Amino acid sequence: MAKKNAKNSERRAMVEKLRQDQARKERNRSLLILGLCIVVVAGLLAAALVPYLKDRSKEQELAGKSVAKIGATQAAAQCTDIETRKTDHSQKHIPEPQQITYTDAPPSFGSHRPQSASFERNFYTAADRPEVPLLVHNLEHGYVVAWYDDTLAEQKDQLDQLKAIADKYKSAGTRFIVAPWTGDDGKAFPEGKHLALTRWSADAKDPGNQDKQRGNWQYCGQTSGAVISDFVGHWTNAQSPEPGIM
Repeated sequence: MAKKNAKNSERRAMVEKLRQDQARKERNRSLLILGLCIVVVAGLLAAALVPYLKDRSKEQELAGKSVAKIGATQAAAQCTDIETRKTDHSQKHIPEPQQITYTDAPPSFGSHRPQSASFERNFYTAADRPEVPLLVHNLEHGYVVAWYDDTLAEQKDQLDQLKAIADKYKSAGTRFIVAPWTGDDGKAFPEGKHLALTRWSADAKDPGNQDKQRGNWQYCGQTSGAVISDFVGHWTNAQSPEPGIM
């Protein structure tokens, strides 16, 4: 009987050891899985956090610069001189859904919608931009519209610079809008140019005189805050076909 009890004790001890070994393996496996999960989560967080921190750092860097210091110089941006032409004497308000076609890419004057684009917005993408005739109405009221093409739209650093400039002008109460010019809007910009500045100007002493109204353009290969600053400052709001509105 004593011999049988000894064998039972040995068997129980062996079973208990096997159970403890199995439990230890399960704990080790769980710790390994937990460790791998922590590594994966940490990697995912780093992958998301690092670009975010870089973007924030870039935003802060741009926020600390004046408009003229953002982007490239006029020479580096390969900007043209300001081109000025007489308008077509058309300030007609044409309601939807009638189509309005512009011969210039982009337009700086012409018939437009009775409404304008919101003066609370200063930066648009292709996904949310109002139609071109609304923005032409803004031009009539003394806005500068900076149009970027599909090529520049693919360059995040360029868009970041344009948005920073737009934000600065918005804070200053300056009439300035950044908007895309897409392939669906009309012909392309001149070869090698991806940013177009437009302004509809008039005689400050007689703004309604269409004989003295002008369309103005300047094209650049990339963003140049120095050029944009000079272009915006080239005219006062009084030199608009309909100044003091909006």
